[in-house]
Amino acid sequence: MIHERLMRVLLAPHISEKSTMTAEKHNQLVFKVARDATKQEIKKAVEHLFDVTVVAVRVVNVKGKTKRFRHQLGQRKDWKKAYVTLTEGHDINFIGAE
Repeated sequence: MIHERLMRVLLAPHISEKSTMTAEKHNQLVFKVARDATKQEIKKAVEHLFDVTVVAVRVVNVKGKTKRFRHQLGQRKDWKKAYVTLTEGHDINFIGAE
């Protein structure tokens, strides 16, 4: 893997109520990733950036919502979400509070 590609695979952590519950219950993290990213690229990017060991990666393609703009219908962009399972004892803290 090219180092530059690994830096562009992960776009942002996806922090929501559901992702927080899965993090506590199943030791999983949720990331917004590039649309063309593969599971292997996501795994290597997380291991490289955060120095953790990844057990599994699950990927979900999220459809963009249809919204109304004045009198026309528009649609938000589709995006890809990745559920990354870490080994026991490893954790990533996005909030910064210890």
